[in-house]
Amino acid sequence: MAAISSRYARALADVIFAAKLDSPKSVQDMQYIANLLKSSPDLRSVWEIPAIPAEEKLKLLDAVAASSGMAKQVRNFIGILIEKRRLNMLPDMIAQLKAELNDRMGFADAEVTSARTLGEDERRLLESQISKVTGKNVRAQFAQDKSILGGAVVKVGSTIYDGSVRGQLQKIKAQIAGQ
Repeated sequence: MAAISSRYARALADVIFAAKLDSPKSVQDMQYIANLLKSSPDLRSVWEIPAIPAEEKLKLLDAVAASSGMAKQVRNFIGILIEKRRLNMLPDMIAQLKAELNDRMGFADAEVTSARTLGEDERRLLESQISKVTGKNVRAQFAQDKSILGGAVVKVGSTIYDGSVRGQLQKIKAQIAGQ
């Protein structure tokens, strides 16, 4: 399933770049459809039931796309998902699309958790340091968790950089237990 989602995401990313579409807006449009499907079981049923003619499904999609100002290419992509009965894979495709677009544009999303709220200067400095480590422009999301005691934990993709006091104490505990 992940391979299929990845293939679709790469294809949509190709279209986004070729047509010079606004990539954040394209992702937002995809997320809008995913949210509609989650909140409206009736809509999901209409698009997924094979007995409903394809023309009816696409008319409904056209109405949704027009009301949201969706790009034609994104609308066509959703139409293909409806036709191929792959709407259930949409959340996975969105995650893959975000990763693909970030990779092509040289961005990395980072989740930074610190023991206290960081000031704007501290945030910029931390983003700069993460950029140096990853070699990419970083877009960081910041959160606070007092249980880490001090320092910060940074997650970039599947890599975790643990500079927290809690993490350091756990390393020391493991070293002592191992001796």
